[in-house]
Amino acid sequence: MSKAKVFEDYFSELQADMVSICLEYVKNQGDNIYIYCSNESNMYSVAYFYKINGMLKKRGKVNEELPDCDVSGSMQKAVMDILMEDLRKIEEVCREFNRQVPTEIKMIYDIKKNSLKTEYQYELVHSNHPTKTARAVEIDWFNELNQFNRENECST
Repeated sequence: MSKAKVFEDYFSELQADMVSICLEYVKNQGDNIYIYCSNESNMYSVAYFYKINGMLKKRGKVNEELPDCDVSGSMQKAVMDILMEDLRKIEEVCREFNRQVPTEIKMIYDIKKNSLKTEYQYELVHSNHPTKTARAVEIDWFNELNQFNRENECST
């Protein structure tokens, strides 16, 4: 007897696929993966970065800590293409199951613990702002995490 897939199954599979491609990019190494997704006003944006050896690294700089990683433009684009495809599929699944489509998704995957924490936003984050962009929100999140990381280093 087969059990029909439910919304949560599809949604979780797509998030797992996003984590998987980002994990593959660093050859299953590092501390955390951070994935940012924005879907507002028919504009999609995705980004990813890492915490490796306790240091936050943008995707093009992970080889500073993991020299065997391919950070070429073509590799980064391949990961971005998959993330973008998954984000669009998340929207399709939400619409198919009559669920609200998130405007923003922030995922933090702990590589060592194999655990995922996700925050969803359903209100507009940047498209109703006169100067803010999805890229600016992603950069703000990176900087916020980097500052938090530095403060915690200083307190230990």
